[in-house]
Parts: sequence; structure tokens; C-alpha cells
Amino acid sequence: MTENPTRADELAQALTAVQQRVAQARAAADRRDDVLLVVVTKTFPASDVELLSSLGVTDVGENRDQEARAKRSECADGTALRWHMIGQVQRNKAGSVAHWADVVESVDRASLVSALARAATAADRTIEVLLQVNLDPDPVPGRGGALPEEIPGLAESVAAETGLVLGGVMGVAPHPGRLPVSESASRAFSRLAEVSTRLVRDHPDAVTISAGMSGDLEEAIAHGATQVRIGGAILGTRPVVE
Repeated sequence: MTENPTRADELAQALTAVQQRVAQARAAADRRDDVLLVVVTKTFPASDVELLSSLGVTDVGENRDQEARAKRSECADGTALRWHMIGQVQRNKAGSVAHWADVVESVDRASLVSALARAATAADRTIEVLLQVNLDPDPVPGRGGALPEEIPGLAESVAAETGLVLGGVMGVAPHPGRLPVSESASRAFSRLAEVSTRLVRDHPDAVTISAGMSGDLEEAIAHGATQVRIGGAILGTRPVVE
């Protein structure tokens, strides 16, 4: 009679499956470079983060400031990981985020750049910044992400600040609407790659392209994603948050 798998067993199996998907996507795209796996641990406990760390995961993503800050402090090896803020950041939360986030992937306006820079300097930390690009072909006001034409100016704002390092761009494929998911994601990630190419001309070190999640990582890697953000495919169904 087979014993019930432990949580560590479940995570190890799911992590291996995702790593295989990434490897296959790289091969299909004839990519020789590495693709970083950021495991999105939002709503999951610190114990899962510690298990992932023991399995070789180096980067985790969170989208709620209060939850992430508490979780990092709970993890015995929290400082051994790189913590990514992938959710929208309110300007009045920049000071708190600057205390735990090593990477903020959702920078989309100049006011947030200056707030994060002040907070990082005050905390004596250096934070990597990714510029979130709105990839919706018909942008909706209030939705996260700067328009592609706003990225050069935003990049200059980051480059002028101390306490921040411009890492590259981030994007989320929009809802596919009438298009198949793969086609919608492919078009979106193609636009993101174009934005990245233009950015790197002026900022040669800003080479990160953060794109792709559990359902569309293959399309993202085909269009040059250097890191993917994977949650459910590794951790399973998210707990309900009250």
C-alpha cells in the first residue's frame, strides 16, 4: 500500500514537471540561455517557501506587502532567497515594500519610482526594478502597467535614482477575448520583446524580461522571456484568503 505523499514530495514532483516544461520550451525556441523560475508563493505559508528553498528554488514572488513582509521574517532562510513584489504597489506602501522586496516587478509610474528610491535609500538597500508594460491592445484606464511609449521616460527616472537598479521589463498577457489563449499570449509577449529591445539600446544592462505564468510560459519563452512567474502549477490550488 502506497503511503500518502508529503507536501515536500508534492512540491518536488510539481517543480520537476515545471522545470521540464521550461527546458522543453527553451529547446523548442533554440535558446541556450537560462530562464529563471520565480515561484509565486502568495497566499501559501512560509513552510512551503522553506520547502521550495530546500528544493533549490532561489526566487519567490508575492503580491501583498503585509503578507510578504511577515512571511519573509518567518522563514529561517528568508534572506537566502530573492523576494519579488509582483503586485501593484501603492505609493504609501513603498516604504514597507522596500524593507523586504529585493525586486519590484510592477513599477509603472514616476511617482512610484521616486517613492521606492527614497525608501530604499532610507533602508540602506538596493532594489532591482522591472518596468511593468501594459500589453493590452486596447488599454483600459486603471489597469496596471505603463504604455509602451511611456517606458523610455520611466527608465530614465529609475536610472537617475540611487537605491534602484533598472533590471528590465515585466508583462502579463491580457485576457484573450476572442483569440485562443496561445495566440493572445504570443502577440502580447511579442510586443513586450519589442519594448525590451528598445529599452536595452539605451540601458544595456536592463535585459530581464519577466513574462509567462502557468498557462502561457511556453509562449513567453518563445518570445525571449528570461524569467517566468509560476504559482499554481507548482503549489496547487490557492487557499481562500478572507
